[in-house]
Amino acid sequence: MLATTYISSLVNRRLTIIDLDGKWVPQLVKSLPTVENGQAKVFTENGKKKIKADWEILENAVWGDGTPVTAHDVEFSWELATSKNVSVGEKEVYDQVEKIVIDKKNPKKFTFVYKEAKWDFNQLGTFDIVPRHLEGPVFKKYGAQKEGYGKNSLYTTQPTNKGLYNGPYRVSEIKLGSHVVVVRNEKFYGTPAKIEKLVLKLIPNTGTLEANLRSGTIDMISVLGLSFDQALSFEKKVKSQKLPFIVNFKDSLVYEHIDVNLENPILKDVQVRKALVHAIDRKKLTQALFEGRQKPAIHNIAPIDRWYTEDVVKYPTSKRKAKKLLEAAGWKTGKDGFRYKDGKKLSLSFMTTSGNKVRELVQVFLKDEWKKVGVDVSIKNEPPRVYFGETVRKGKYPGLAMYAWISSPENSPKSQFHSKNIPTKENGFSGQNSAKWSNKKVDSLLEKLDVEMTHKGRKKLMTEILHHYTDDVPVIPLYYRADVSVTPKSLKGYRMPGHQFVSTNHAEHWDLGVESAKR
Repeated sequence: MLATTYISSLVNRRLTIIDLDGKWVPQLVKSLPTVENGQAKVFTENGKKKIKADWEILENAVWGDGTPVTAHDVEFSWELATSKNVSVGEKEVYDQVEKIVIDKKNPKKFTFVYKEAKWDFNQLGTFDIVPRHLEGPVFKKYGAQKEGYGKNSLYTTQPTNKGLYNGPYRVSEIKLGSHVVVVRNEKFYGTPAKIEKLVLKLIPNTGTLEANLRSGTIDMISVLGLSFDQALSFEKKVKSQKLPFIVNFKDSLVYEHIDVNLENPILKDVQVRKALVHAIDRKKLTQALFEGRQKPAIHNIAPIDRWYTEDVVKYPTSKRKAKKLLEAAGWKTGKDGFRYKDGKKLSLSFMTTSGNKVRELVQVFLKDEWKKVGVDVSIKNEPPRVYFGETVRKGKYPGLAMYAWISSPENSPKSQFHSKNIPTKENGFSGQNSAKWSNKKVDSLLEKLDVEMTHKGRKKLMTEILHHYTDDVPVIPLYYRADVSVTPKSLKGYRMPGHQFVSTNHAEHWDLGVESAKR
């Protein structure tokens, strides 16, 4: 998902995003509607508070084939994403819109009428815009079929079509499993990209990245590349060997964790889940693998977020406590040191992305920790494309699934926590609650969070949500990640944001200088 965002941010723009300084700003529109500037208005209809907001797309914003980006594209994208047959990671940003009213005199202007008066109504960073003139006929033909549109979209069948893109770059070549080439979009409305062409290579094995960098096969490594321990090691080599690179570190909102399959008969028992958390020493883990430069996590909100709190249920490392919980759950120690109940061994499958060295090291560490309390763990990893495209997205992992979430500051976890966001065949596997956590109290709190207009009130609600989250243990928190990347010393204008709106949102400003501008 992050790889998709990294590339799509080169070639397409959104209505609004969070900038490099953590502020919401307009991107494809002229300004950000607020009640204060008069572009948004709270009103009451049938006893319910709602909001309507006026938007205007930039006059010179066009698709790569010269077709203007208009409100009709926005309306079509909304209709597309709210279809029950289209799989969208986060439908909430679309579902909150009740209707779209397009200005009859100016198709660049439109009004969103929202179903509820939510505090974050203008934060539309995941509201993706697609070209109606190209994708409309595809949706009309295949939209009635489950996942029919996704399989036949021009983004799938004709990804080099210029008209699909409105960003500083457009896709000129794709070779699945190998690379994606993007070239400067001559029709881009903003500052022309300083670098003419970028080649994004897929190198699944993080262990070979340094060799590729040193040999000149690649020029830089994105935040999806080096594992943290590799970055620490390479930073030392850069300094001692005076290599022409910069190793960038930035605390981020990335949360490494393990999703628990709550339909697994063993993991249904909250005592077992709590035992698993008590059994691991997260401080020892982060010290051993990251020299203490990544912090142990207690829940999904990172310390750099204003919603962070320590007023939650905590699980200090205690093998003794873990063993007591497992005993209470009926799991008794057998002669082989592992636990059994009704003749069945306490055995769990543990999955993550294959080829990721640091995750594989974490797996070994955790397997050893859990073995000490009598839990047998079998490791089965998959390539990222399969793991994220099928296994995690559709909740197919049988036991434990390790990966990371990246979010924006003060971001509602509704898409991961609310029961209506459990991916199912019926909803086209939309939603991000792959752990299938269902808590009616949390559902209610999340809905209240949406309409709470004060920071103090939202912080209080989020603290209560996190209390339930840490008490139910649908997820095992591991650590808060710092973003790392490697760039050539000659590259100017590059910054890591540390949140979900990645560095490629500003790629048109990357500059290698005159001599290498065509690289």
